[in-house]
Amino acid sequence: MDPFTDDFDEDSPFALPGTSPHSRWMRLALDEARAAAEEDEVPVGAIVVAAGRVIASAHNQREQLEDPTAHAEMIALTQAAAALGSWRLEGCTLYVTLEPCPMCAGAILQARVPVVVWGAADPKAGAVESLYKLFDDSRLNHRVDHTGHVMADECGRILSDFFREKRK
Repeated sequence: MDPFTDDFDEDSPFALPGTSPHSRWMRLALDEARAAAEEDEVPVGAIVVAAGRVIASAHNQREQLEDPTAHAEMIALTQAAAALGSWRLEGCTLYVTLEPCPMCAGAILQARVPVVVWGAADPKAGAVESLYKLFDDSRLNHRVDHTGHVMADECGRILSDFFREKRK
């Protein structure tokens, strides 16, 4: 089964018992986070799914690109827009291992992404539920359905392990 081309079937032998389809996609985002850690980047990964297929996958590249906006979500949104030939990412779901920051949440809103699924909460910069609630702000012209804390322990652990190693 190729997660980038095959449709997801919850009854498939590849679906783990007792898991949601969100877990399958979050595992792919975690693969991106691991790739970031291998490149000595803060391990955050993101994927964009449309019509049951991955159309974008990215991880943090701020150090490598020397770009403060090179968050996993920002890169994945750009890739998804290119794949669809439109800045409007209606019909897409963004999976990200860490609660989006204000910059990324703003970009998600601007891209009209209807659904975001995120892993670990970010108490220092989270803009979905921790510090701000941008996706639920009635003053904005777009809302985002969101589900948080999906595989939160694993998503948080990769970050904790990364920063523990940095402090050594």
